[in-house]
Amino acid sequence: MFIDRAKISIKAGDGGDGMSSFRREKYAPKGGPNGGDGGRGGDIVFLADRNMNTLLDFRYKKKFKAQKGGDGEDTNKFGRHAEAVVVKVPVGTLVFDEETDELIADLVEDGQTAIVGRGGRGGRGNARFANSVNRAPTFAEHGEPGEERNLRMELKLLADVGLVGYPSVGKSSIIATVSAARPDIAAYHFTTLTPVLGIVKIDDQTNFVMADIPGLIEGAHEGKGLGHDFLRHIERTRLIVHVLDVSGMEGRDPLEDYRKINKELAAYNERLASRPQIIAANKMDLPDARSNYPSIEAALKAEGREVFPVSAATGEGLQPLVQRIAEMLATLPKEDKTDTPVIPVVVDDGSPDFTIRRDDSGAFIVEGKNVERLVAMTRFHDEESLRRFQNILRRNGIDEALRKRGIKDGDTVRIREMEFEFSE
Repeated sequence: MFIDRAKISIKAGDGGDGMSSFRREKYAPKGGPNGGDGGRGGDIVFLADRNMNTLLDFRYKKKFKAQKGGDGEDTNKFGRHAEAVVVKVPVGTLVFDEETDELIADLVEDGQTAIVGRGGRGGRGNARFANSVNRAPTFAEHGEPGEERNLRMELKLLADVGLVGYPSVGKSSIIATVSAARPDIAAYHFTTLTPVLGIVKIDDQTNFVMADIPGLIEGAHEGKGLGHDFLRHIERTRLIVHVLDVSGMEGRDPLEDYRKINKELAAYNERLASRPQIIAANKMDLPDARSNYPSIEAALKAEGREVFPVSAATGEGLQPLVQRIAEMLATLPKEDKTDTPVIPVVVDDGSPDFTIRRDDSGAFIVEGKNVERLVAMTRFHDEESLRRFQNILRRNGIDEALRKRGIKDGDTVRIREMEFEFSE
């Protein structure tokens, strides 16, 4: 079974809590603060692994959670950092945030890693807050919550060459003959329901990866047949080999098929239509193919295509074809820069990093990464922590912004799961 899309949820580890404590020794009964910081929560890390070729594992395991960091201790002992959870994915995996559709990672090399969920930093112990004004702070912080998000993964095969064509034109037979790949081969449509990768070896220094893409049909760009499920795999190939059944044994016109397939490629992605392409005129061992070939070759060469007469059944013509493929690949760039997704960069424009809205009950809802993190890390049962929280809200302009929105004494303010009563 081939699975090339998957959805999972991840939860990075929360940071450990900071400690509030003081030195209590025989000759220093009123020693200074010595509470240690909490440890960092574990990250969720994706690792590209060439030994994986599907996202099938994520059909059965959909949730990944990292451990919380260790809590700080007295005598300035820091909590331990939690280990990262490493999740292996196939090379060629794109990772998106399901809610925002933001591209988080594009894993195109074996061993490449990406942090898709960052663990929370540890809360600071009270020793961190001592200064010349407040020499004995009693408060410490909770650990920062780890990132939690839903992810969508899409797999695009990383092959140098993609074989395209209508079903049953002989793509599977060609890749089985020129490589060690062993796809299912039979005389009926859609025998190949999963892309097949094969390594074609020219000599000790030269080889390339060929992908047998399942047969396309008219309307594939609209999702018909196998449609979008497999068109995406052609996007990263550097060269397209278009396989035609020149025998016309199924009553099809090879030239019409050729034009329809290219129309589907262009409709799905304009760049695919301009990708270098050569023609493998297959089934030349059949009498009808030999009689049809001259006119088909002339028509395709008139369009600027190189045509190679081959027979996957006998092996005739396959060696010149793979030699020409190797020659072309040697001159093509390793990566199509125009097809590489761009990870957006967020630029700070100086605007506030929080928003205020009203809900149906009339409460004022304050949202923003920094203020929500402040709430999560504050110990509200501690009076000194609460004063610090209020001071930070004032310094960051949240109090003033609430007044501009018309807040009055006694109105409710909600940040995350916490509710407060506004008071001047």
